[in-house]
Amino acid sequence: MKATFKKYVLNFKTPSGTSRGVLRTKETWFVVLEHGEKKGIGECGLFKGLSYDDVPGYEEKCKWVERNIQMGKSALLTELRDFPSIQFGLEQAFISLERKNPFTLFNTPFLLENKPIPINGLIWMGDADYMKAQISEKLEQGFSCIKMKIGAIDFEVELALLETIRKDFSSDEIELRVDANGAFTPDEALKKLGALAEFQLHSIEQPIKQGNWRAMRELCKRTPLPIALDEELIGITEISKKKELLDTIKPQYIILKPSLVGGFAGSQEWIDLAEKGGIGWWITSALESNIGLNAIAQWTASLENKMPQGLGTGSLFTNNFESPLVVKNGGLYYEKHKNWEANLIEQICT
Repeated sequence: MKATFKKYVLNFKTPSGTSRGVLRTKETWFVVLEHGEKKGIGECGLFKGLSYDDVPGYEEKCKWVERNIQMGKSALLTELRDFPSIQFGLEQAFISLERKNPFTLFNTPFLLENKPIPINGLIWMGDADYMKAQISEKLEQGFSCIKMKIGAIDFEVELALLETIRKDFSSDEIELRVDANGAFTPDEALKKLGALAEFQLHSIEQPIKQGNWRAMRELCKRTPLPIALDEELIGITEISKKKELLDTIKPQYIILKPSLVGGFAGSQEWIDLAEKGGIGWWITSALESNIGLNAIAQWTASLENKMPQGLGTGSLFTNNFESPLVVKNGGLYYEKHKNWEANLIEQICT
């Protein structure tokens, strides 16, 4: 068996704002496995500034996997516990290698019967006019769940935007989620959560920066609206530590990005622990190309979670790959009559 890693830089159509800055490009890596005439592909969705494995030795670790691919899937995934995005790429690639079609990973109604996965419409940070235009667009596209990133502009302006939505749509008509990406300080967080709760929000993601378990536990205990942990899960690789985190903080929800938490296997560990503790969860992509998004979407469909998921749409980049993934009426569809480019893996290998 042979493994080959290739770096690929995705270019945003429009610079996209987060509380950590404006994104213009997104670096990712593809791993291609070859065994005889068969090929499998996976995407190692490295996220600069956020991934636990965003370290100077990342490329060297990819080369190490190329040299040691004969170790096999199980041994490699164990060895790569501190490189969750490489774990995820390899996990996809091994499944892909086993399939007749390298892009058909999980047989579900999503894949076989064009059954949609409900998803949230994402509103990127920007000035008030830009965010308001995005909200109007998502509503026109039929989304019944909207997620708005907050924390980069004036908080009162953000509240006004939420008020604008609630004037026209009740919580029964439109579910609103917000994502603070750790933008609030522990001292101000509870007061801001109180202001946000006036708009009947479904939840807020990561109100304060990760790592302060005591403050987050107190927030989750006193919060007027449900809190979902996101960045808090990154870098927690041992199952005993995962259990400790959930038992300590007791969040209302957790959000799982397979690229950032060790792929399907790492995510499933979190799901099993959350369900034992009565904690809700949903799956989110992390700006992967359509290759990684395809894998995440198919796996997500196999979990049969009825909540709107946080899956991307593949439409943010100028140089993404054609795929059967289509967004319609607030759902992600796999239109199987659309064929992936027959030579796509070869293109990536060369």
